[in-house]
Amino acid sequence: MRHGDKINNLGRTSAHRKAMLANMASSLILHKRITTTVAKAKALRLYVEPLLTKSKTDSTHSRRTVFAYLGNKEAVTTLFKDVATKIADRPGGYTRILKTGTRLGDNADMCFIELVDFNENMLAAKTPAKKAKTSRRGGKKKADATAKAEKPETNDSAEETAKGE
Repeated sequence: MRHGDKINNLGRTSAHRKAMLANMASSLILHKRITTTVAKAKALRLYVEPLLTKSKTDSTHSRRTVFAYLGNKEAVTTLFKDVATKIADRPGGYTRILKTGTRLGDNADMCFIELVDFNENMLAAKTPAKKAKTSRRGGKKKADATAKAEKPETNDSAEETAKGE
């Protein structure tokens, strides 16, 4: 029975799983987006997000700790130099999983896993989406005020009383 066993073993031994997740995390940090199955992406998210949080404090201890998990010197350098500066103000949620359908050979659910702050397409779409703040009060607009000022005033009340009688 699997009481309290919350880790997805992904059909691998412990050493194989740790090596695979380290390689996938290094690839994610270097390339900012990778394609994989949904199960592996969810396992990778649990593996890489604590490392991204640790990279916010650039100290020798945190670099050595992250290197112990990744085992890739270039990935550690990229993580602390480029990635950590972009995610410094983010409180969490550094990765995004986008499902892409199923794989042709075995019908496995496939997805992209990417670093949130490095998707240029979504960031570009977000910036022009801001609208000018409008007021919901029923005040008169400037165009209406100028149109009324141009129109000569007539004595409407005198005409209404004549028609009413």
